[in-house]
Amino acid sequence: MVDFKELGLKPELLRAIEERGYTTPTPIQEQAIPYVLMSRDVLGCAQTGTGKTAAFTLPMLEILSNGTAKARMPRSLILEPTRELAAQVDESFKKYGQYLNFTSALLTGGKGMDDQIKKLDRGVDVLIATPGRMLDLFERGEILLHDIKIFVIDEADRMLDMGFIPDIEKIAGLLPRLRQTLFFSATMPPEIRKLASQFLMNPKEVSVAPPATTAENVKQFVLRVPHSRKREALRAILQREQLKNAFIFCNRKRDIGALVESLTRHGFSVVALHGDLPQSKRDEALEKFRAGVVPFMVCSDVAARGLDIKGVDAVFNFDVPFGADDYVHRIGRTGRAGAEGKSFTFVSGDDDRLLQNIVSLIKKEIEEIKLEGFAADMPAAPEQQDRRGGRHGRSGGGHGGKGRDRDRGPRQDHRKQPHAPKEAREPRPAPIQHEPIREPRETQQPMPQQPQGAGTVGFGNDLPNFLGRQKPRPPESRKEDTF
Repeated sequence: MVDFKELGLKPELLRAIEERGYTTPTPIQEQAIPYVLMSRDVLGCAQTGTGKTAAFTLPMLEILSNGTAKARMPRSLILEPTRELAAQVDESFKKYGQYLNFTSALLTGGKGMDDQIKKLDRGVDVLIATPGRMLDLFERGEILLHDIKIFVIDEADRMLDMGFIPDIEKIAGLLPRLRQTLFFSATMPPEIRKLASQFLMNPKEVSVAPPATTAENVKQFVLRVPHSRKREALRAILQREQLKNAFIFCNRKRDIGALVESLTRHGFSVVALHGDLPQSKRDEALEKFRAGVVPFMVCSDVAARGLDIKGVDAVFNFDVPFGADDYVHRIGRTGRAGAEGKSFTFVSGDDDRLLQNIVSLIKKEIEEIKLEGFAADMPAAPEQQDRRGGRHGRSGGGHGGKGRDRDRGPRQDHRKQPHAPKEAREPRPAPIQHEPIREPRETQQPMPQQPQGAGTVGFGNDLPNFLGRQKPRPPESRKEDTF
């Protein structure tokens, strides 16, 4: 087995690595580091939690330890999709490079530009940035990019998902043609491979795991739970498992606050993390969770990529992710660095299609478990209501399974009255009064006949607005009601 000493790294780097408790490189580090040191372009693919950050951080520090940077002219550039990932990479550079003479700057949104500009004025060896803030400062004339020697695109698949590709293409066009480019991604769909071909020249491809696979040391479970009882099921598992800490992922930002409030009300210590929070709140939440002050974090997919927090016991998919790739990244927050972890995914309503997409991607069946007292609560009717109301309970389908039925009064079963009088067995009239307000405008009821040349109900040309709105629209304008 290879150790770090055989990779050709400086003694100062080896000392910092040893102090962090590492003795042998991970497969992605073992294969990528030598090629980076040879100044080759690298296309790296490895499942999350396998040490991709150190695979480019360590050789970059080795290369950049020789030479100094000039004012506003960084020597290397690393692009990250989120502020949290950028901050984590910056932290890795500082820890691994603590015995080397080098400088770095972190350029992310949510913070003032003045301090960032001051760092650039002093000269930086490593510039770690999100694409938006990077372009803002370049357009202000605060950054000169013609001295970039190493260009890193990290979490490329996340960049694609977040719509950053046009920004990356623009930034790449500002860099010198003669440079070394490192391209890292946890998954390698065709779109990412095509994108890599735009930026890399004769790259060495390093892939240590099949794309979109999950770590074997993460035990994956699926629980079928009615939408209205998901919070109750979550609390039951948190109490049963006696977890030290866990990530709890929701699909929508607005659901995060409601879940945090519910868990707090039941005695759980929880923080929230999503993209709409101010940067100071996001930093505070991460620090509390990382330090173990708060054991549970309810978050959006902003926390699904690249966050390296050791010792996370479990991940909960409170909502099945819309994208199958996001499932791989979410559960990658646990079981890191060889540790064991668990993932629990709640399936309700019409989530089966999303679940099948995940199974098809990871090519692995996920064990289905039952939580006592919950499996019996999954009749067909609530699922049908979920489908009528949408994934997130529109029209009330996701809140107690009532929906529009709560306005109809008690249901009657005429099959129990086979000898009832005929008038008692007449079918009920169509419940038009329970349709959305706009429906009466779409019904094809004939209009009352009026004598030719007559005015409109005696109002002439002064038709009141509230009657004017009831006037049927021409057929070509009705297509907007189909949405």
